[in-house]
Amino acid sequence: MLTMQVIPRVYQITARYGNIFLIVEEYLTLIDTGLRGSAPGVADFIRSLGRSPKEVNLIILTHNHLDHIGGLAGLRRVTKAKVAAPKRDFVIDNGPVPYPAGNFLGRLFKTTAMSPLRRRFLLEAMDIDILLEGGEVFPVLGGLQVVPTPGHTAGSISLYAPQKKLLFVADALNKKHDVLRLPLRTATSNLDDTIASIEKMAKMDVEVICFGHGRPITENAKAKLMRLGEEFKV
Repeated sequence: MLTMQVIPRVYQITARYGNIFLIVEEYLTLIDTGLRGSAPGVADFIRSLGRSPKEVNLIILTHNHLDHIGGLAGLRRVTKAKVAAPKRDFVIDNGPVPYPAGNFLGRLFKTTAMSPLRRRFLLEAMDIDILLEGGEVFPVLGGLQVVPTPGHTAGSISLYAPQKKLLFVADALNKKHDVLRLPLRTATSNLDDTIASIEKMAKMDVEVICFGHGRPITENAKAKLMRLGEEFKV
């Protein structure tokens, strides 16, 4: 497990290639939970800062993919956190699931043979305390805004802290060698929605971008966002 400070009081915890973010204020906030088995490392890192996992009062999930939700059960055992997540990804019922080929997988997970795997790959509304519609603002980092950025999944959200000019994009964006890119198309549900979300993010005043995978961008973030957005303008 690797850790780094992104800006003061914001830490990136990388466990098996996936990023979890810890915001350290009067109370603690986690963004995403990584894969199964991530919880002990996260708890140990919190203790290394002289804080207790019991001080985590909010966990925000950006979308309903295994590498972002897998550690939730373990973290719930060591924290008292409420869990917030985008309604569109977690109110599934018997419809499509938030993966590519979601209609097919939705039907597959209903079969007798595959239904036990559903709980390993997905969380549902009953697992979430606060279902997000988009536009909510949490009292974190001076105001942490929930921004719908669909494309990677239908319900994907990003989180924007205007006072810090900090944007958590999860998998709504990808990068290579500090060059912003579209998320992997093989893991993206809707390319048109992805491009619309990028154009939305390009209008934000951003200095730092944090990703679901890889290191953050801390230089020229706004210019890089605008450059990517310009690629798709007609």
